[in-house]
Amino acid sequence: MRTFLPWAVAAVALALVPLWVQSPYALHIFILLFLAIALGESWNIIGGFAGQYSVGHSAWYGLGAYGAFILLQRKAIAPWFGVWVAIAAAVIIAVAVGWITFRLRGPYFVLASIAVAEIIRLAALNWKELTNGAEGILAADVPPLRLGGTVITDWNSKIPYFYMGLGMALFCIAVNFLVKRSKLGYYLQAIREDQDAAHSLGIPLTLSKNTGLAISAACTALAGGFAALYIGFIEPQGVFGIEVSIQMVLTCIIGGIGTVAGPVIGAVVVVLLSEALRASLSSAHLLVYGVLVIIVILTMPDGFVGFIAHRLRRKAAA
Repeated sequence: MRTFLPWAVAAVALALVPLWVQSPYALHIFILLFLAIALGESWNIIGGFAGQYSVGHSAWYGLGAYGAFILLQRKAIAPWFGVWVAIAAAVIIAVAVGWITFRLRGPYFVLASIAVAEIIRLAALNWKELTNGAEGILAADVPPLRLGGTVITDWNSKIPYFYMGLGMALFCIAVNFLVKRSKLGYYLQAIREDQDAAHSLGIPLTLSKNTGLAISAACTALAGGFAALYIGFIEPQGVFGIEVSIQMVLTCIIGGIGTVAGPVIGAVVVVLLSEALRASLSSAHLLVYGVLVIIVILTMPDGFVGFIAHRLRRKAAA
């Protein structure tokens, strides 16, 4: 119970933010933060728990974004329904890819994950009849969200995006808790520590990793659909580019890989630092990310969460 109490208090406090914060820019920062948390928690399932360092997760993010937008444009299906079709497509493709790539280990798996994302990016870039190529897709008018005959929101302010983003972030955090404490979570953590030993104990390596990847891809595609709805425009490089995957990895490394709280702390650092540096350094802010990661790896190899836990243990032992 005590484990979940701080999370519940934080969730209630965040839900009250729009009552006091009226600035559209401040709400925009919160929305970006929720998106970064969702993406970090999504990657953490396969990268943190299982130790499979995928740098191609932008593939599932982009499929979620394009799936929701294409169904909205071509079939007039509201994105909160269309995103579930996109999630299903991302999971099916992820599982198919996983059966092949999970036979690889170490840097070979990393390279394979990058190759998968690049193949999907090039497909989106050249399949102009479906994706409009490099010109991208501008959102059509998003229909109001209705409950029965009552309009819940018409999307004319940032507040509905705030609450949708908060719900998505909390959902991804809850999924991490559930996976970590499940039999699958123990399997994935055993695989992370020693694949050969896990296999000798009868743990199904490929099935366990593929199940973790399916859950991770589903959460990532959900975040992609939300991002597309919020931004209102998508193009292949923006959603399938390696920068998206790198940001997920950095979020977890900075906060603490393999922990539920790590991606949350990492997201706060990455989003605030990004917004602070973007105006003055433009794309060079990625260089600052790299320097920050090196500092974290050298001084806090377990991320901020590991560093804080270590300090608390030392204080308790003193």
